Amino acid sequence: MERKDPPLSPYSTGLRGRCPHCGDGPLFEGFIKAAPSCSVCGLDFAFIDSGDGPAVFVIMIVGFVVVAGALATEMLYQPPLWVTAAIWLPLTVIIALGVLRPLKGVLIALQYVNKAAEGRLEDR
Repeated sequence: MERKDPPLSPYSTGLRGRCPHCGDGPLFEGFIKAAPSCSVCGLDFAFIDSGDGPAVFVIMIVGFVVVAGALATEMLYQPPLWVTAAIWLPLTVIIALGVLRPLKGVLIALQYVNKAAEGRLEDR
């Protein structure tokens, strides 16, 4: 399928979970499961292979936020361990689930825009 000129921003379409080609159809059919194709423009999503990229970014972002917040809380207030766990464990899960889908959408849209594919060796 031919892309529109100029191409849509992979960041806006990815963050919204929309098709990187048309920007209208949904990219996901579940929470993070990609749809087989776009219901609006018909783009086949068989090219999608985000691998572990979204999970790695989530770990780095959430880890930074949670460790910095827990450390600041500990230094300022010195709460008991159960209070720290009661605050930061659920917050870790909520933040991770909140950023996983948008990050996966952005990585898929960037993959589409940059025509990224699995590496191959040339036949010699």
